[in-house]
Amino acid sequence: MDKMAYRLGGLLYTPAAHSDIQELACGNVYKDLFASVFCLEDSIEDSHLREAEIALHGSLQKVKARAEREGKRREDMTLLFVRVRTPEHLERLLSEDVDVLDTLTGFVLPKFDLGNADRYLELMREVNAYAHRPVYVMPILESAQVAQAVSRRKTLSRIKAVLDPVREIILNVRVGGNDFCNLYGLRRSVTQTIYDIGVVRDILVDILNTFAQDYVVSGPVWEYFGSDVAGAWARGLRDELELDRMNGFIGKTVIHPSQLPLVADSLRVSSTDYEDACRILCCDKADKLAVAKSAAGDRMNEGKTHGNWAKRIKLLGDIYGFKDGSRPYGGAAV
Repeated sequence: MDKMAYRLGGLLYTPAAHSDIQELACGNVYKDLFASVFCLEDSIEDSHLREAEIALHGSLQKVKARAEREGKRREDMTLLFVRVRTPEHLERLLSEDVDVLDTLTGFVLPKFDLGNADRYLELMREVNAYAHRPVYVMPILESAQVAQAVSRRKTLSRIKAVLDPVREIILNVRVGGNDFCNLYGLRRSVTQTIYDIGVVRDILVDILNTFAQDYVVSGPVWEYFGSDVAGAWARGLRDELELDRMNGFIGKTVIHPSQLPLVADSLRVSSTDYEDACRILCCDKADKLAVAKSAAGDRMNEGKTHGNWAKRIKLLGDIYGFKDGSRPYGGAAV
């Protein structure tokens, strides 16, 4: 498993014209911010797109100059992405400003489906042929083509077949929960999770079933936020994060900084799970038995059936630490 794919945590979306991009990029604003997306799509009015592109270019140039001045590598900073609109938009941005690749980790590709996948990935192959380091992409599955029940599983399988040859640059597969809701004219309340909307839940389950064995799949956005972590918005987010975890999503799209600590906490693991994961991964293959009691002595650990779970728990524990705020011995912070 690629550790970097697990490092995104709560992926904060910010309009590309935002004035604090330099501070966000250098990790000086929010403790639990590990990755950020500068959006040129839904958050920018069409008539202001060019203005936003110019502002983003200027911000990224400042980020690059500051990093060089302070001796920071890209890996030392917040992971940075740009969400484009279409393959044509991506092509134009790359042709106008190749220098941004020195600062960016990659691109977010919205409405990714069979109608644009080949062109998107052709462009990214070209970029990675001359880039000094990998330029990653994160396709977002959110279009009507993906949602349609009659052909959904076939469509998802075909999309996966397109992604697999360039799997090394697919950092995450992401889902557009609100876009799927919009297709059916639906919206969850602050007391409901995305899993309460049956038609959308079924889409998400099919996406997980198709991709989660081979890719990190990130959970959909939660649109409520606030300053009171005991408020209804926070209770609702925690409920949805727990269901995300149980179903196999890793991380979440974030639209407000107040959501970041809750997402980070959801990615921390219990010390018991971590200890069991280490035991499973380090079991003696010469031992006749592939099953043993857990560290706490209250459940069964079986290497052949819990191995993938153990790998995931070990990675999350090493990156995000334990629920009590501590870190495993030798565990590395993000």
